[in-house]
Amino acid sequence: MYPFNTIEYLQHGTFRQQQVYKLLTDHHVMVKLQPYNPILVGTIPLAIDIPKSDLDIICETQNPEQFKLDLIDKFGKEKWFSLKKVELHQKPTTICRFELEGYEIEVFGQDLQTEKQLAFRHMIIEYHILKKFDDDFKEKIIELKKEGMKTEPAFAKLLGLEGDPYLALLDYQLKKHEDDFDFL
Repeated sequence: MYPFNTIEYLQHGTFRQQQVYKLLTDHHVMVKLQPYNPILVGTIPLAIDIPKSDLDIICETQNPEQFKLDLIDKFGKEKWFSLKKVELHQKPTTICRFELEGYEIEVFGQDLQTEKQLAFRHMIIEYHILKKFDDDFKEKIIELKKEGMKTEPAFAKLLGLEGDPYLALLDYQLKKHEDDFDFL
């Protein structure tokens, strides 16, 4: 249904998407994370990234301690490697950060199927919104991001959504355009 469950679509995308594909395959990042059903999410898959955009990879893990040990084993020697545990959207989350060839990579692990995590759900909603609007809308999102705005707040602003932009996007999907979104 969506191309996002693998990174193969990146091979034929924008120049930046092709660079990201090469980086992730050359370093076997997705292969190393395969036991955790990794999905690249965020702005790069949607081609609304800016030069300082990082690579966000979500993972599913029922055993956070083993996940942590695997991250240390597979990426612990990478530049700027760090690990922390936080509550993200009321879910315990392991966040690993490191750098590869100048790209900042963030790996998020939650005890939730990757396709049900909010980062994936937001990306799919944004994907459908981008399909509904013209390139001018997409360029406005990119401009707001260049001004320092995060992705979900940029979408909420352009769509005139009020309140918490992360919840407002979910509400937008559920109440106004549910026929367009068949992933829930």
